[in-house]
Amino acid sequence: MNTKKRALGRGLSALFDNSENEKLEQDMGEISIAGSVANILIDHIEANPFQPRNHFDETALKDLSNSIKEQGIIQPVTVRRTDKGKYQLISGERRLKAAVMAGLRDIPAYIRIADDGAMLEMALVENIQRENLNAMEISLSYQQLIDDYNLTQEQLSERLGKNRTTITNYLRLLKLPAEIQVAIRQDKITMGHARALININDIKKQLSLYYKIIEKNLSVRNVEELVRKASEGVKKDADQKTAAMVLLPPKYQRIKETITKVVGVNIDLKRNTNGKGNIIIPFVSDEELDSILHKLSLPK
Repeated sequence: MNTKKRALGRGLSALFDNSENEKLEQDMGEISIAGSVANILIDHIEANPFQPRNHFDETALKDLSNSIKEQGIIQPVTVRRTDKGKYQLISGERRLKAAVMAGLRDIPAYIRIADDGAMLEMALVENIQRENLNAMEISLSYQQLIDDYNLTQEQLSERLGKNRTTITNYLRLLKLPAEIQVAIRQDKITMGHARALININDIKKQLSLYYKIIEKNLSVRNVEELVRKASEGVKKDADQKTAAMVLLPPKYQRIKETITKVVGVNIDLKRNTNGKGNIIIPFVSDEELDSILHKLSLPK
């Protein structure tokens, strides 16, 4: 636990260059120090294009807006100065939206120095720490960081102070069918349900079990048990088929040996207990294929 906290601390400290934070910036005719808090006109703050969160509960926003009307903004938002002389939100979009609903003209904000990479990482870290993102939003954010900055999962885990297994589990959600991804986003099923469904290789079976989860309100443990039994059944069937194909009766073993002698190459003859099977005659060149066809008195 301590390791994670230290890793996260290093990640955040790397985002804020203390030497740069001593710079002075011009803000609406007044001097604002990067690294300090200033009241900034809401109209001068642009949305964060790297915001990983895309759903905000309207009821919760109204509650926060009412609280802001009574007590004001307790925790400032975080912004960076843009080339256009305005500000871009780094974190605190929920507070900003609630402030707009409350009719505020300006809002207290930390002014930071941050590039695009830092913007995404800071927004992601803040939301994950506050547990405001759903599992799919976290998955997509992790994938965006990996794609945009050419990171490995190991590098991402170190940068965010997260266990690599945690990163992997979230990224695996992106392999699920779209319908199931939407269900996770809408809290119809949990991360635990989704992790169990990932272990099913067949998309139709994944969806079938998903419908059963919804219909019967199955617990994560119920789903894990169903997936385990299904996996054991598939393995058992495969083992039985393999054994049946490998153990040739003496009659068919002799047939295999006879054909091998005729064509001059080691053939493969498989037959199951129902009498179904196949004969495979390998060849390494067109010349060898012509030779086999000649020995079998077949046209080339």
